[in-house]
Amino acid sequence: MIHIADNEVWFVTGSQHLYGPETLAQVAENSSEIAKHFENDSSIPVKVVCKPTVKTADEIHSLCKEANNAINCVGLITWMHTFSPSKMWIAGLNALQKPFLHLHTQFNRDLPWGTIDMDYMNLHQSAHGGREFGFMASRLRMNRKVVVGHWQDSKVIEKIAAWCRVVSAVADSKKMKVARFGDNMRQVAVTDGNKVSAQIKFGYEVNGYGVGDLVKYIDGITDQEIQVLLEEYEATYTIASKIKSDGNMRSSLKDAARIELGMRAFLVDGGYTAFTDTFEDLHGIKQLPGIATQRLMASGYGFGGEGDWKTAALVRTMKVMGVGLDGGNSFMEDYTYHFDPSNSSCLGSHMLEICPSIAQGEVKCEIHPLGIGGKEDPVRLVFNGGAGDALNASIVDMGNRFRMLVNKVEALPLEHDMPKLPVARVLWDPKPDLQTAAAAWIYGGGAHHTCYSQNISAESLEDYAEIMDIEFLLIDEKTDLYRFKQELRWNDAAYVINKGFR
Repeated sequence: MIHIADNEVWFVTGSQHLYGPETLAQVAENSSEIAKHFENDSSIPVKVVCKPTVKTADEIHSLCKEANNAINCVGLITWMHTFSPSKMWIAGLNALQKPFLHLHTQFNRDLPWGTIDMDYMNLHQSAHGGREFGFMASRLRMNRKVVVGHWQDSKVIEKIAAWCRVVSAVADSKKMKVARFGDNMRQVAVTDGNKVSAQIKFGYEVNGYGVGDLVKYIDGITDQEIQVLLEEYEATYTIASKIKSDGNMRSSLKDAARIELGMRAFLVDGGYTAFTDTFEDLHGIKQLPGIATQRLMASGYGFGGEGDWKTAALVRTMKVMGVGLDGGNSFMEDYTYHFDPSNSSCLGSHMLEICPSIAQGEVKCEIHPLGIGGKEDPVRLVFNGGAGDALNASIVDMGNRFRMLVNKVEALPLEHDMPKLPVARVLWDPKPDLQTAAAAWIYGGGAHHTCYSQNISAESLEDYAEIMDIEFLLIDEKTDLYRFKQELRWNDAAYVINKGFR
């Protein structure tokens, strides 16, 4: 359900009429070749469209307005092949509503030492043309991505590809709808927040529904639809004996399938790409959606437990960023610690709802008591998360702004069996260490719910935060608590006075 291949990033080259038609023809030819190179690179997940060279303020303004109105255009890559006087860009940049990446490159990688002359210098002057453009973007206080290097360099292409994923997620956020089945878990603060402010900032809308609205869809599912889904379960997972076709709790698996099909139908009919539920609001539903939520996430939906709509939206956003990449993204919670001084770690999990996109090895379909919620035993997928580099990300409402916190972690192999813990789980080592990372997270007001990612970089999330103009805090190998606390104080001051500089 996530498709970004039809998204377009426009390649826009700036120049001016000063250099004459011959030079401008060469500029256009070079621009076309670079754009075609990006378009043909399989790592860039969107279409790269070369636009005509802009040479005047009117051309720039017209193109920026065209980009705003183009549904498939999710961002611009700007390149100053020559010198493009930046006062020409004021009206266009002020009008532009799409994110842009400033590519600071030049057509030729190497200088032609023996033949270089002033004609060459006039054509290949990105080194100072890009600085002129960069000044104006800074003067206008515009958030943007700057990538420096030769356009054929694999590291440059890697950064552009990652940014294209970010702007695709930004575009998705602008049209996202989050369905809340029931309300927030009562008396919990961090999972709530200002939905109007969120819609202004991120673009997505959050709509609440009584559980009875969902129950109508669940009750409308046919036995034939359930049977087809049961066959899919049996072909995909290792089914516990109690819920096999001859098991004494088979009816519970049928109920779980009915819930999944009903939830999916509700979301599709309403155009929703993310959702929440809470075990405190289950009227008319036999069990808390476990396998239903897990499988909906695996197919691309965002999810947040206990009414956590901000995390539901973030999970969807990160799934869009990571579509087609190895690894997965999942709703997650820091659940409990292992405080061994020689090997401290955190066990991440939730009651039921961890996405199997992060699984490594066998995925089991089981049924067990939940212990809370007062409903029948829920069916869930049980598995271990894979080892390797990963991160946790959270967005919280600080009252006067939204804050994103990101903690880099290293997921560890699970060397011990946990036969009495029938939920999906991941064990990780937070960077720089558990004590520092947890303290920094708490000082920063980070939520207990996160999106856990195996395939999104902290840099991509920083790019997202800058485009959305929200605060970004990184906890990684370099984090020092003293400096982190200072950063929090500086940010508080900056967000109070920032608007006065615009």
